[in-house]
Order: sequence, then C-alpha cells, then structure tokens
Amino acid sequence: MKMIYNVNDKPKFLQLIVFAIQQLLAIMAATLVVPVIVGNGMQPSAALFGAGVGTIVYVLFTKAKSPVFLGSSFAFLGSMAAAFAGAVSVQLGYLGLIIGAACAGLVYVIIAIIVKLVGVNWINKLMPAVVIGPTVAIIGLSLAGNAIGDLMKTKVADAEGNVLTSPYVALVCGLVTLAVTMVCSTYGKKMMKLIPFVIGILAGYATGAIFTVIGTLTNNDALKVIDFSIFASMNSIFTVPEFTFLTAIKGVKDFDLAYLATVAVAYVPVAFVVFAEHIADHKNLSTIIEKDLLEEPGLHRTLLGDGIGSVAGAIFGGCPNTTYGESVGCVAITRNCSVITIITAAIGAILIAFINPFVVFVNSIPSCVMGGVCMALYGFIAVSGLKMIQKVDLEKNRNLFVVSVILIAGIGGLTLTFGKVTLTSIACALILGILTNVLLSGKNADAE
Repeated sequence: MKMIYNVNDKPKFLQLIVFAIQQLLAIMAATLVVPVIVGNGMQPSAALFGAGVGTIVYVLFTKAKSPVFLGSSFAFLGSMAAAFAGAVSVQLGYLGLIIGAACAGLVYVIIAIIVKLVGVNWINKLMPAVVIGPTVAIIGLSLAGNAIGDLMKTKVADAEGNVLTSPYVALVCGLVTLAVTMVCSTYGKKMMKLIPFVIGILAGYATGAIFTVIGTLTNNDALKVIDFSIFASMNSIFTVPEFTFLTAIKGVKDFDLAYLATVAVAYVPVAFVVFAEHIADHKNLSTIIEKDLLEEPGLHRTLLGDGIGSVAGAIFGGCPNTTYGESVGCVAITRNCSVITIITAAIGAILIAFINPFVVFVNSIPSCVMGGVCMALYGFIAVSGLKMIQKVDLEKNRNLFVVSVILIAGIGGLTLTFGKVTLTSIACALILGILTNVLLSGKNADAE
C-alpha cells in the first residue's frame, strides 16, 4: 500500500492539525469509555491526558519510526476492577492502578531485554505470516459486533436508561457516515482523501442534528439522535483533570505487601496477553507501511515504548495504554503514516483534556455515527490481516489447519478464565495457532 505521507514526512501546518484531529476522533471514543466502565470516580479527561503522554513516551522510545497512537487498554479492565475490589479505600485503589501498570510495564521491560539479547528471529519462526495474518484479521472481526451494535443505537435515553431513538433513524445516520467516509476516501481529491473520517463524522453528526431538531419540534423522541443537554451541563470552558497520582498519594498509608500481591496477580498475566496483541498490531502496521518495525526501530524498542507508556498513562489517567487498532486502521485508510501526525495528536490529547467543550462534543457524537466509522476501521484491520496470508500456500494442510483454527477460535469467541485473569478470544486464537503450527511443522508435513 503506497503511502501518501511516509513516516518521516511533515505535512503543512494546517493539514497537520486536521490529520491529528482525525486520529483523535478515531481513538478518542474508546479511550474515554474505559474509565467510565471502571467507575470509582475515574475521569475520562485524565485518561485522555494519560494517553497523550503515553503516546509521546512511545514515540521517543521508538525513535519516531512507528506511527501509532496509544490509548486506554480494554484488556486491563478486569485488572483495574480487581485493584479497586482488593483495596480498603478508593485512594488505595488509585494507587493500585499505578502499581499494577508498573507491574505490567516490568513484564514488557523484561521481554524487551530478552528480545534485545536474542533477537526477533524466534518470534518470526514462532509467529510466521500464516499465524499472524489470521490473528490480525480476528482483531478486526472480533470488533465487528461492537460496530454493528453501535450502528443502530444512540445515547438519548429516558430516566430508566431506555434508548428512545428509533434504531432505523440511528441506522440512517450511521450509513450516511459510512457512505461519506467511503466516497471521500475513494473519489476525494487531495485533502478530502486524507481526512475521510473527519468529513464522515461531521456528515453523520449533521444528519443526526437535523433529525433531532425535527424530533424536538414535533415532540417525537424516536427522531432525537443527539443529546444536546450535556452541553448545558458544562460549568466552565477550561478545567484541570483530577490526575490519578494526586489521589493515589492519599492511599499510601493503607498500602501493604498483601495488596501488592493482589494487584500483581491481576496485572502481570494480562501483560503477556497484551504482548501477543502488541506483536500482531506491529506486524500489521509493518505490512501497511512496508517497513519491518520488529527490525527497525526493533521489537525491544516498541515493547519499551508500550510498557513505559502504559505506566505514564496510568500515573495520570489510571489506565494502562496499548497500541490502538483504530489508529492503525486510520493509517491504512488515509495512507498517512507520518509520525509527526501522531505526535501532534498526542499533544492535542493533552491539551484537549483541559478543554471541556471538545471533550463534551466527542461525548455527544452518537454511537451510530461512530458505528459507521468503525465499520470501515475494523474492516480495514481484518482485510490487512487477510492480505498477510495472500502468499501463504493454503493448498498445504498444515497452513490450512493453522488459519482455520485461528479464525474459528477468534470468531467463535473462545475465552479462558483463570481466577481474575481472562485470556481474550484474540489471545486464545493466537496461542492455538502457534501450537497448531508447531505441531504440524515436522519434516513429513504435507509430504506427497
């Protein structure tokens, strides 16, 4: 896939700002929702700040050669919940978020040291294209349900939480978003081709606003797509997020070794799961930009950037970070892999965390509009994974079984739970794929 802007290219200033906003729109919804799910007073704006800081840390460790944004990791949701559940106070729970991220980061550092000492050939042998390709496809396909679920719903609800908007009205807004995004990306000229998500989201938002105005004038709740009341709840334009470390300091007095063990057990195993997804994401990104990131800047550097970036993100926002598939999909569709765009997006995330109107605007974007965008984003992730196995000989039973096992385990949603640790469907699919590939790698495999 030929890039319009390569890794070291620097777009013009105004273009750069728009490109950065597009990256932010692609990753922001997921980044903001993690602290909302965990609860306990965690602030989405602080998580956004932490994501920006974590991304800058990642860019520094990777020598500005890997164009991907780091956002709040869903893989650690159970771990974060365990940090609060095992704490005697909320303040200790916040301290646990930082300690847990540090434990996970330590796993990354140890693996990075091993990779630095022995190289990455063992990873290429353990996870060749026949394993990584379908695994990357699963990353996109496993999110398909989320995209379709969002496509037919909004955030407008009654006091009991029942969604009021007609699913068909929501579907129209989502499909308008998708259609405009596709048309801009396919037929657009110059700038329009580079910012299809921004234009698509604005088109979907405008469509939703029109339905909402009609619904308000006719007193028809089924037509109300956007909840504009959240804008009225803003107390100020600028605000300072409540950073995690400020609350965590108050929990030091309640800390003991037993709690440390509880947090470590909750975070460390998950770090190994995310490590597998880290490799899949970087293999995928390498294919898209046609540069092997595992060799240059090197897997040890991407691991250190991801690990230390996660710790930085947790210190400020409580959420460990991870490379975002939405960001990779954005790079693939727009063909813009300029790292300066990622840096600008990270700085933008840090600044926006202090600006209420922008955060509120993003929160007001209807689920159906983001569902339309995500149909394209997640689809591109899946397709990029399938492209990895184009040159794999599927006439050989060995390869056929490896791909089959990964696809069925991933799409089927195979998960395994050990205590408070859950192996995601992606991790299970990857592990089964590796084991199948090793099992069938004997000398007599596919012998005539």
